[in-house]
Amino acid sequence: MSKSASKSRLKPSLDWLLVFVPVAIAFRYVPSWKNDTALFIVSALAIIPIAGWMGHATEQLAHRMGEGIGGLLNASFGNAAELIIALMALRAGHIEVVKASITGSIIGNLLLVLGVSIFAGGMRFKTQKFNRTAARASCTALILAAAALVIPTVFHFSAARSPGGWTPEAEQQLSLAIAIVLIATYGAILIFSLVTHKQLFVGGEADIADSPEAASDSHEEPWSIGKAVTVLFIATCTVAWVSEFLVGAVEAAQHSLGVTEVFVGVIIVAIVGNAAEHSTAITMALKNKMDLALGIAVGSSLQIALFVAPVLVFASYLFPHQLNLEFSLPEVAAVVIAAFVTDQIAGDGECNWLEGVQLLALYAIIALLFYFLPATH
Repeated sequence: MSKSASKSRLKPSLDWLLVFVPVAIAFRYVPSWKNDTALFIVSALAIIPIAGWMGHATEQLAHRMGEGIGGLLNASFGNAAELIIALMALRAGHIEVVKASITGSIIGNLLLVLGVSIFAGGMRFKTQKFNRTAARASCTALILAAAALVIPTVFHFSAARSPGGWTPEAEQQLSLAIAIVLIATYGAILIFSLVTHKQLFVGGEADIADSPEAASDSHEEPWSIGKAVTVLFIATCTVAWVSEFLVGAVEAAQHSLGVTEVFVGVIIVAIVGNAAEHSTAITMALKNKMDLALGIAVGSSLQIALFVAPVLVFASYLFPHQLNLEFSLPEVAAVVIAAFVTDQIAGDGECNWLEGVQLLALYAIIALLFYFLPATH
């Protein structure tokens, strides 16, 4: 038993990054260590393992609460880390970072997470199959979400041609109305996936739960509800605390690193908030569980677009600066292209390593676009 325990400790783990939590605190509060760029980098690394613990605690709590409530918990708190980071940025008035983190999370999950997962699984298995009906249902919802993000931008450019046709107030009201529609759509998707058509989505999870691989991989007893709630509470508070460090150092970091606010949000913040899910999706793909890997990548993007984005619009009314859903043309184009390409790959119910390379190539192209894109102001 001690041998297996020591082996599990030596295996690569995101928990190794927990060492950056005290380092981030030191950079923030020790005057002689003050360096905003270092604080930004260290805080980003520190958030990754804490977000992983948030996800793990949510899964344990969901397991204890039963299938229906458990699924709802996972659907509601699966992107809690990204939501907390965005709320901290919203409070600090970094509206562009918040918007960019929304589009970046959608793009990152669809192209980076899914791309690495398909490529990694394809290196081990020649062809991997998944439930085409479930994948298509999720991708259709994704295209709807992408369309919802396009509409306010279309409204801006169309109404601006008419004298007095466009005002910030009208755009805010449009964004608020769209946010309500998105939340309602998300509720319909939850009913579809958790109640009326849950058989389409439980296959991958059931396979993992029953597999000998899962049995051999889990060396711990299921957590009690008390332990899961305690870990979730501590991890949430810690993410909020360290996110404040991250957001506070954004301006200094972007100047010293030579990048724009949009690049920070689209690429850096999005990767940090989703890193724990990235590792889980890749692990599932390596076990030939593409239903679950695809579900993590596409489901997380859906949650960002249909749940997190509207919640941020509603929450912005608590702060001096309101958030609307008008995104820049590069952001809109990137989300629409990512959703379209993902839908094409999911259409035949199978994938191979080349499709993973294609998704990663598209992500690299989009990342280069945002790197070279000049700041708007």
